[in-house]
Amino acid sequence: MSTPFPFSAIVGMRDLQLGLVLNAVNPGIGGVLVRGEKGTAKSTAVRGVASLLPRQTVVTGCRFGCAPEAPDPGCPDGPHSAGSSGTRRPAELVELPIGTSEDRLIGSLDIERALSEGVKAYEPGLLAKAHRGVLYVDEVNLLQDYLVDSLLDAAAMGVVHVEREGVSVQHAARFLLVGTMNPEEGELRPQLLDRFGLTVEVTASRDTEERVEVVRRRLAYDEDPAGFAAGWDESEEELRTRIASARALLPEVTLGDTALRQIAATCAAFEVDGMRADIVMARTATALAAWAGRTEVRQEDVRQAALLALPHRRRRNPFDAPGLDEDTLDDTLREHAGPDGDDPGDGPGTDGPGDGGPGDGGGNDPDGGGGGGAAPDGSDAPVPEQRAGDAPSAPEVPSEQQSEESARSEHGDTPGPRPEGENPAGSAPAGERPPARAAEPYRTRTLTVPGLGEGAAGRRSRARTAHGRTAGARRPQGTVRRLHLPGTVQAAAPHQRARGRSGPGLLLRRGDLREAVREGRESNLVLFVVDASGSMAARKRMGAVKGAVLSLLLDAYQRRDKVGMVTFRRSAAEVALPPTSSVDVAAARLESLPTGGRTPLAEGLLRAREVLRVERLRDPAHRPLLVAVTDGRATGGSEPVARAQRAAGLLASEGTASVVLDCEAGPVRLGLAGELAAALGGCAVPLDDLRADAVTGAVRAHRDGPAGRDRRTAGAAGVTGATGTTRTRRAA
Repeated sequence: MSTPFPFSAIVGMRDLQLGLVLNAVNPGIGGVLVRGEKGTAKSTAVRGVASLLPRQTVVTGCRFGCAPEAPDPGCPDGPHSAGSSGTRRPAELVELPIGTSEDRLIGSLDIERALSEGVKAYEPGLLAKAHRGVLYVDEVNLLQDYLVDSLLDAAAMGVVHVEREGVSVQHAARFLLVGTMNPEEGELRPQLLDRFGLTVEVTASRDTEERVEVVRRRLAYDEDPAGFAAGWDESEEELRTRIASARALLPEVTLGDTALRQIAATCAAFEVDGMRADIVMARTATALAAWAGRTEVRQEDVRQAALLALPHRRRRNPFDAPGLDEDTLDDTLREHAGPDGDDPGDGPGTDGPGDGGPGDGGGNDPDGGGGGGAAPDGSDAPVPEQRAGDAPSAPEVPSEQQSEESARSEHGDTPGPRPEGENPAGSAPAGERPPARAAEPYRTRTLTVPGLGEGAAGRRSRARTAHGRTAGARRPQGTVRRLHLPGTVQAAAPHQRARGRSGPGLLLRRGDLREAVREGRESNLVLFVVDASGSMAARKRMGAVKGAVLSLLLDAYQRRDKVGMVTFRRSAAEVALPPTSSVDVAAARLESLPTGGRTPLAEGLLRAREVLRVERLRDPAHRPLLVAVTDGRATGGSEPVARAQRAAGLLASEGTASVVLDCEAGPVRLGLAGELAAALGGCAVPLDDLRADAVTGAVRAHRDGPAGRDRRTAGAAGVTGATGTTRTRRAA
């Protein structure tokens, strides 16, 4: 096993180190979600903290890591008697691969032996191996939803339940959960964000000297890992001892009524959903006090706990930036600080940092924090104490004035006419309109890809998936994982007399087994082709178009799709956003989208075709859905309309599912978007009909008689709304 980079040798990641250490002190906090750009030592820190956890004793031969003094009564390898013989081992660090299966995560039952021999044979998964250790999930935002659900349920309950075809197994699974993610690659759903106890934002330092030190230490480690780690043994041992001392002190820490009111008031002030945030803040504040060597929670503990536990719980949709307004936080804490504004932890007999308590680093930290000992070269200690007035900075929320100025800037509203030809810094180039601000997003009708796919699990189009309703049975291809019991019985029944059956029960053979074929929903690649030409540049009109695309982006986020964006204007098309899982990046690109010039529709479609060709090579099972946002006009070049029709025909011949979002407005309409939809082999949806509630209006109009029916063109592809799926004739 390779030597991990020493935890105390990491430079400049104090918040990250503090969040990991607090979970090591109290695993009940619920783990850490580390958000940050690539190359910021996220994985290095996680692997380093695992080596600091105290060694543990496990029951000899138990595959589930039971403690001899308190074995799990439901352990599949048990029962173990209290005081069973044990062996010492380091705490396990289990890394969960992105491509893991559900069976590998939670364990699997041998269905064949269970049916033919009556034996409950269970093979433990990674959650069993991580019991009493660390479970590290790199790129947690890229895991399939059902894996994340199973993972976080186990982390919250401390127990894994495996239910397969009437056979039930459960075992303990308590671990320190750490997930890392790069927000550029997509976000977790708010429900899943809430299951992580703490969150930490990490970014690379912009300080030259600090960056130099990072490179120097990394190069020294790469040259001689064992020798470099040996130079930090003293600091690592001090941290290890301090964590053990804080764990021992934790049961003695008192959370007073004042601190508890501050916690509840803070969660209420920031409108956090549910009560999990209050509980996590309370556990974090007590862990902070224990880490500082104190037995009472202070106001700075509550403040630091809020900065770690609340930012990710305030996200209502993927376009919200995580963070807290620290002024609001400080005002709330002062308002509920108790009589005369006293600190909830002030009073005689309180051991603070530097007072000689177990959390005191002996003066090693130059700032007085005692965070794990001094480095051999005299640099700052890596895990400093959190002191009053020394909280880490959080992303600032702009003031109302700043927001209004930003909105005016986005709309291009300037205080008066400019002289002709003037082009101040930051304004749009001549002949080009400033970006229009998107209208408020709304719930859209569901656009789906027709047919039955086999892509990654999601929530958009029909597909054969590992989870969903049972749609049939087939002969197994390899090990049977999902037994189809009726199909198995039906296959075995005709052979019972020939096999000499004389009593109850079936005589099964390997060839009788059938596995279930399940049908669920898959995610898709939603590629937007957005017309940014002059014909779309009217301010209110482009705002409505951007609002529609933003609404579809929100829908794609909820359905776990990848998204991409191609824009076309003037004489060319460009890939504004390569396919990604990060819809907030797509929203940012959309918001800053300039408009103006001619309408090279053919170039936009051809560029979209090239993007889809590359993605098809990367993942053939990931079916695309092309959403063209245009009024259907084509100008510029020779025969622009004919070229656009030919480009659309190429996409149709390759089987690309398409929807044209018809942006044509006004009393006289040419129906060009409908013609484009026909060439694409897709459907045209008027912009006003994209809202989910538009279906309800159409049903009412149909009920009121022919005079009230909506005769506008929808299309051939499935468009689902609040009342079901509607299909109308393809545009002529």
